[in-house]
Amino acid sequence: MFGPVGVGKTHVAQALGHLAIRLGANVRFAKTSRILADLAGGHADRTWDRRLRELVRPDVLILDDFAMRQLTASQADDLYELVSERQGRSLILTSNRAPSDWYPLFPNPVVAESLLDRLINTSHQVITNGPSYRPNKRPRAGGTEKTNKPSIK
Repeated sequence: MFGPVGVGKTHVAQALGHLAIRLGANVRFAKTSRILADLAGGHADRTWDRRLRELVRPDVLILDDFAMRQLTASQADDLYELVSERQGRSLILTSNRAPSDWYPLFPNPVVAESLLDRLINTSHQVITNGPSYRPNKRPRAGGTEKTNKPSIK
């Protein structure tokens, strides 16, 4: 799921996760940067395999804010391993960037191509569009709330 900032991508991803839980699935939600930091810690303390297994285990894994910034070679390798190990299991990504803009974020073009081929060509892409919800959350004088509803295509 991708689109501009503030249109509700995280909200929709969490709603899908809640629905999956109601249907009996095990779901994990995390910011992509936190998952990468956790896996990096596993390299440092030699618990990487265990940490990866914990991320592979859930029926649905939701990675929020995917492709926010350039990745290190180690982060790209960790993402590749995670996506490869989860083959056939549900993965929801939210991103402010279109998938075509993800390639330059990877330092190794071979890893990028292999990982993104798995992600992009086996997925349903949901494009969200519209104005940000966040200005509507700002307190206003007199309590008047303006609503702008983003659309999902």
